[in-house]
Amino acid sequence: MTAGREPSRGGLAGSTSASTKQRGDQAEDEALAYLQAQGLQLIRRNFHTPGRGGGEIDLILRAPDGTVVFVEVRQRRSARQGGAAASVSLTKQRRIIFAARHFLMRWPHLPACRFDVVAVEGEADQRHMVWTQGAFVADGY
Repeated sequence: MTAGREPSRGGLAGSTSASTKQRGDQAEDEALAYLQAQGLQLIRRNFHTPGRGGGEIDLILRAPDGTVVFVEVRQRRSARQGGAAASVSLTKQRRIIFAARHFLMRWPHLPACRFDVVAVEGEADQRHMVWTQGAFVADGY
């Protein structure tokens, strides 16, 4: 071991981020199952805009009333520092809005749309999920 450096918690370099990605993917799976149980239908998962500096949308669904719902799923182990929902910054919102506009460019008629956040907190055996409908709006962007 190099002097002055502590080993990462995951053991090998990069393993912590892999486990973070795995936890995020699991939270996204759980959020999708929850939203589908509420009657929403999946349109697209993990939509990315082309090029650098674009945005990404975790889930795009259609609500029973026809509204297209763009969903950001955030996962945190604890509610410290505001928790998962508070981690959706203005910059992140702008990127999601940018990606939503890009996604909708192919549609001949613009549907009603909404931006939701599903916050998943806790460890896998004790998860708490909060679905915030209309968490932010695209006005002014």
